[in-house]
Order: sequence, then structure tokens, then C-alpha cells
Amino acid sequence: MPVPETIAKPGSGVETDTGTGRPQATAEALRPHAEHAFADELTALAAADDRPRPARWRLSPWAVATYLLGGTLPDGTVITPKYVGPRRIVEVAVTTLATDRALLLLGVPGTAKTWVSEHLAAAVSGDSTLLVQGTAGTPEEAIRYGWNYAQLLAHGPSRDALVPSPVMRAMSQGMTARVEELTRIPADVQDTLITILSEKTLPVPELGQEVQAVPGFNLIATANDRDRGVNELSSALRRRFNTVVLPLPATPEAEVDIVARRVDQLGRSLELPAVPEGVDEIRRVVTVFRELRDGVTTDGRTRVKSPSGTLSTAEAISVVTGGLALAAHFGDGVLRPADIAAGILGAVVRDPAADRVVWQEYLETVVRERDGWKDFYRACREVSA
Repeated sequence: MPVPETIAKPGSGVETDTGTGRPQATAEALRPHAEHAFADELTALAAADDRPRPARWRLSPWAVATYLLGGTLPDGTVITPKYVGPRRIVEVAVTTLATDRALLLLGVPGTAKTWVSEHLAAAVSGDSTLLVQGTAGTPEEAIRYGWNYAQLLAHGPSRDALVPSPVMRAMSQGMTARVEELTRIPADVQDTLITILSEKTLPVPELGQEVQAVPGFNLIATANDRDRGVNELSSALRRRFNTVVLPLPATPEAEVDIVARRVDQLGRSLELPAVPEGVDEIRRVVTVFRELRDGVTTDGRTRVKSPSGTLSTAEAISVVTGGLALAAHFGDGVLRPADIAAGILGAVVRDPAADRVVWQEYLETVVRERDGWKDFYRACREVSA
């Protein structure tokens, strides 16, 4: 059997397999897709998975949930957790994809909606790249189809001139499509999904044809709570989704674990110092973010004002990763308060007028008086001056 040729996009770190049309990871990829980064785990799960699988699924629903939540297989293979949170949330999300209902992952920014979406698609279909990125400028063609205008002008409308969208490709191949930031897409473009999700059909009136979804097709959309009212979903479209709300981590320990795991993954790809040497600083970042987010200190004794930003887990990951880079390139490789202070200031003070007052008050009334935080207080005071 001949080996399919590959076409490389310069500087992309990704090759396209001409036999399947799917992206293939290369050694140069800075951030491999989930199906490549965790290929060994997916292969081990598939080998151990003896449960019923829906049509065209690579794994059974049980195995998909295990892939996301982690576990140990009978042969001793350890499946690392991709999502740390309530098991029932993952089970409902996976079960939804096994029905004819689309899945909407909803939550505040930084609750791992995109991360969960990618890993669900990777586990179910083996391909997380059938993606529509929602913006205010997303056109209808991004969801339906476009045209190769050279072909269109030369030969008129034809299937050869049609350029399928990721959603159309998912329909015809029985795979999982993803739509990121659905509520950022204009309402009239959003409603393009209604027929696709209800009738499982995409009409192509220019050709007098239609594309019908084959078994295995489904769609995962994400939206964040802060975008309510920007381009709210119509009631007709919302009915086509089963909505699963991804919460913020319930406890400080859970959030520290999430930040440490994700920073460790990012750090390995960027050749940064190991996370265990900076766990104390990770705990400080998480504590600061949670207290400012909740409006009260961890012991419940002091009320504090909340800034305008979300101070999400994703932002904590960004602050710690930036701090590790500072420690690696301009320090001794050990994460210290001075390495994370500037990142925290940038995350907290989004509104220079109002948020700076909130931050200064928190520093003086909470951080300054906390045992063992003197070095952190001095570092934050220095960058805030």
C-alpha cells in the first residue's frame, strides 16, 4: 500500500496528508493538536476499549470520559487528566455527542471550554481541526461553504468549485466540528446552524443539491458568560444545543493542581524550569486571584473589592508561565515573587483608574499583613510603584 504524500505549509509545523486531507503533526509544531500530543494515550485507550462505540467514533463514551478525566488502564498505562472538575459534567458532555443534540460549552473566560472542546473532538473523531473561529467578522461561508472563484468564473457553479467549510466536511465524513466563541458571531450567521443541527442537512441551492450528515456527525460550540447580550443565541438555535456549564475550580487545591499541570505541559514545550520548584508561587497566584474574584479572603474574615477583569484560571496559567520564563532567562531558574509580580499586576489592573485602587487596597490590607508573604508584598509594591 503506497504511503500518502504530505504537503508542508512553510513555518506552520503542520503537514497535510493528501490521502486523508487531515493535518499531520511534525517535530517543529510548537503546540501539537490534542490527537498528536496524546496519541499514545488514545492508542492505548482504543486497544483496551471493548465497550460499544457509536458510529464512526474512535472510542466508546466510557473511554472518551476516561481520556478527559484520567485513569489507569488494565495494562498499567496511565491516562493523564485533561480536565479537572466534576465527573458528571464530562459524562453529560460525552453523552450529548452520542445523541442528535449538539453540545454548547458555556462558562466564564478561562474555564477550559476550548481545551475541553478540542480534547472531546480528538477522542471522538481523531481530528480536532474541523474548527470555525467565531468573531464579529465571521461570514456565513465559514459555516456553510465558499467558492473557488477561479473555477467558478471558468466553469460556473460545480462541486469542483465549491470550497467546503469545516462543518460541511464534518457532516460528510461523520466527524465532530467545533465552533469557538459562538456568541461573537453575528446573529444572522449563527442561524445558519439551525437547519444543519435540526435537519442534519446543508442545502447547496446554487447546485440544486444538498449535503446530508452521515452518522457520527455532531458539533461542539463554546461561548462565555461575559458575552451575553453581544450576539445572544436565538431561542430556535439554543433549542438545538444541550448546554453544559463549565464552572470555575471549586477549591484552591483543585485550581493549584490545574495551573501546575498546564504550566508543566507548556513549560516542557518551551524548555522552562520544572513546576515543582515554583509550587509555592503558584499557590500565591491562585490565592490572590480567588480572593479578588470572590471579593473575600480565604479565611472569610476580610471583604475585598473585585477588579474589572475575570482573573480566570487561564490567566493564572499565563502569569505563572511568564514568571517561569523570567526565572529561566533572567534569574536562577527558580520561580520567585519578583518573577510573577508584574504578571499579576497586568492581570488585575485592566482599568488603570479603578483597578489600580482595588489592587493597592488589597496589597495594603491583605498581602502586607499575611504571614510569610513579605517578599511577595515587596515585589508587588516595587512593580506597582
